[in-house]
Amino acid sequence: MHTSLLHHQDTIVAPATAPGTAALAIVRLSGPDAIALCNRVFPAKDLQAQPSHTLHFGTIRDGDDIVDEVVVSLYKAPRSFTREDVVEISCHGSNYIVRRLVQLFIRQGARMAQPGEFTKRAFLNGQFDLAQAEAVGDLIAAESETAHRAALHQMRGGFSRELHELREKLVHFASMVELELDFGEEDVEFANRDDLRTLIRDLHRVIDGLIRSFDLGNVIKNGVPTVIVGKPNAGKSTLLNKLLNEEKAIVSDIPGTTRDFIEDELVVGGVTFRFIDTAGLRETQDTIEALGVQRTQEKMRQASLILYLFDATDTDPAEIPDVLATIRETGTPVVPIANKVDQLSAVQRSAFQSIADLLFLSAATGEGLEALQQRLLATVDLQEFRTGNTTVTNLRHYESLLKTREALDQVLASLDAGVTGDFLAMDIRQSLHHLGEITGEITTDDLLANIFSKFCIGK
Repeated sequence: MHTSLLHHQDTIVAPATAPGTAALAIVRLSGPDAIALCNRVFPAKDLQAQPSHTLHFGTIRDGDDIVDEVVVSLYKAPRSFTREDVVEISCHGSNYIVRRLVQLFIRQGARMAQPGEFTKRAFLNGQFDLAQAEAVGDLIAAESETAHRAALHQMRGGFSRELHELREKLVHFASMVELELDFGEEDVEFANRDDLRTLIRDLHRVIDGLIRSFDLGNVIKNGVPTVIVGKPNAGKSTLLNKLLNEEKAIVSDIPGTTRDFIEDELVVGGVTFRFIDTAGLRETQDTIEALGVQRTQEKMRQASLILYLFDATDTDPAEIPDVLATIRETGTPVVPIANKVDQLSAVQRSAFQSIADLLFLSAATGEGLEALQQRLLATVDLQEFRTGNTTVTNLRHYESLLKTREALDQVLASLDAGVTGDFLAMDIRQSLHHLGEITGEITTDDLLANIFSKFCIGK
């Protein structure tokens, strides 16, 4: 049992819905006294005599004062999210009512839940492992189809099962090596070194695949940082507005209007793209605008995708290859886009045909927008994700996998060096430690506090 469990035997309460006026809101209680506390203020029925997973209509009363008409949902341990007795009260969505209910239950003996404490209790009580618990937060935060699917896969244990199988094989060899130490004077070998080396290499392949998947996982979870660059008045703000269907950027015919960054998100084919409009790329004597250009160059280096936009009515096609070569020095993929093509004749348009992968666009009329969206989606290879392979989306997991790989490298090095069993056992235990950190088989109170502090209070 986790030592933290000893400090979580009281009953907690919190709103489980976001603040703000709505038709309904939910107040949640969890803990040994959850049903008894609700019983004191819900005279309609004796809730303790009711079966689990039932709904009960009545009033919540503060003395003789009716607070609200509610529906009480009853979940008796261990058949609940936290594996404790849980009561969820559906009330009218008034901030005043929610606040009054929470205060009432605190006076009855509950305490206010800490951020993520309901999910933390679910983990501590064995409802799921730590990777699955973290996926609950990811599922709540998911804003695209792919982010939702990745979080749901992790929450349902797909990632955990894969890690558990790897760890079980390694535990077996670790126990065999440990057993050898008990027979140190008899020079016996229970763990075949060649079999162990083969296992480590197999583990290496799987872990390397998981590590590589993090680039895609990060895109799925956080979106693709996409920078729009070009000369002033090339139509960057107009393009951004057209993509987002809103007038968010300042649009002007005066060159250099946009001096800061305008960031918003667009979901294309289930993938989130975070668009960052920037100051124009040109040399300038204006101090403020010069700072904007410098920051644009920094954003280009940090982006995962660059859209280079130029005014086709005011650009020599011969200039474009050199500009693209300069942008590609950042190492970031770039999509060249010829804007304002609605103002070009067929002959003028043909002058740009030799530029590889060029998109023709009119940000003003919308011509070429669909082709641009398809090009955006093509920069993200979702094939591996769509085939059901596990994708790492969590930075903490990624870091633990890197440490696991490093520890496995040390196991191989120890095998090659022919070290004694006690040192080999230490190296294997280190690998097990880092794998266990992901699922919570190895954990600390500080780690749990850091993870669950990012959750909303009612979850």
